[in-house]
Amino acid sequence: MPPRPHRSTKSRAKQPFWPVFAALLVTLPLLTTAPAAAQAPACPNAEAPPPAVDTSEVPAPGQPAPTPVPVPETPVGGDRLADCALLSAPNQPAPPPDVAASAAGWVLADLDSGEILAAKDAHARQRPASTIKVLTALTALRELKLDDTLVATQEDANQEGTRIGLLPGMTYSVGQVFQAMLMGSGNDAAHALAVKMGGVPATLEKMNALAAEIGALDTRAATPSGLDGPGMSTSAYDLAAIFRVAMREEAFANAIATPMMFLPGAPGQPPFELWSDNQVLRNYPGGLGGKTGFTDDARHTFIGSAQRDGRRLVAVMVRGENQPVRLSHQTMALLDYGFSLPRGSSVGELVTTSPRAPEAAPAARADVPPPAAVGVGQSSFFGSITGPLFLLAVALVAVAVAVLLRRRRAQLAQARRQASAESAEHP
Repeated sequence: MPPRPHRSTKSRAKQPFWPVFAALLVTLPLLTTAPAAAQAPACPNAEAPPPAVDTSEVPAPGQPAPTPVPVPETPVGGDRLADCALLSAPNQPAPPPDVAASAAGWVLADLDSGEILAAKDAHARQRPASTIKVLTALTALRELKLDDTLVATQEDANQEGTRIGLLPGMTYSVGQVFQAMLMGSGNDAAHALAVKMGGVPATLEKMNALAAEIGALDTRAATPSGLDGPGMSTSAYDLAAIFRVAMREEAFANAIATPMMFLPGAPGQPPFELWSDNQVLRNYPGGLGGKTGFTDDARHTFIGSAQRDGRRLVAVMVRGENQPVRLSHQTMALLDYGFSLPRGSSVGELVTTSPRAPEAAPAARADVPPPAAVGVGQSSFFGSITGPLFLLAVALVAVAVAVLLRRRRAQLAQARRQASAESAEHP
């Protein structure tokens, strides 16, 4: 029998696939990290107000500077409110351009439904100036009885800025001081109420706890009067939400709607008049009142509310200027714009309770750094180019692994066939 031709046990040379696989592994992190430089920049005051222009926020000797108020993972009141830009409801006219561009931030909302009709940089951290007295008043209503009394002190009378003229040693009702603080924006009145509530530090703790309870998570009161202090912070959104809660209190609503009141004069002197300083109450049809404010660091701030045809609206403006017209007139223009919009127009909502806390995460390990937080203006994983590129890279790696496994199985099968043929050729 002629010998069978010898079959070589060497397979044909093949291009190895491992270099391709390795290249894919090297490319994977590049694909997932490359878009980082293309992320949109965060809003300029997303974490803290602009730098102070004076020394009012310098901490006392030995005291550390407060860290910024934590930024919530999701914006309170709706995702659209994370945007710094002007927001108006779909298919509705834009706000008056001069007004819309004036203040650094503002919110126009329905006091009853909580719908935000339009806004500009609603959650930007700014300073409240005297508009924080709305939170002081709301705290006082929960802590004090209006028919109780207090005795004014020299420290009250020595407060900087606007004062209503509390006389040291004079006895007033809490209700008188409460109303005078809101109508005349008296820093002496705010200090007197804070002392009555247990002192300024205790009052600030109560005010900040109440703000957190309401859901005003951009807010930290540093003074009960609104004078600038270390760590002072709020937003147009928060002031609107706090004002909405305050308007549910009859004593507050009556106080800001009062155009004039009498305060006791010095012994032997007649009472003196105190007029409201809110121009919306005095000059706008249907005006319900509000609150004014100004400091060098905060600039002009304003809250104005009004009712018309069964609707009650509030407009809040922060870090504004009296250009092209006074901020009170800009607020009135916003209210006019709001009343012209149909019901149901909305870009977000005013919440009046703190958002539900996120589910507890596993305890962090000391040797593992925490995951990077998603900043304001950044896209989520599948909302950016990172997600699709990552999935593409994973798919390519999966294909490479499948090809490798298939080739390996083919090589093993060929080896078994050759071994079987060789055993048949030998006795």
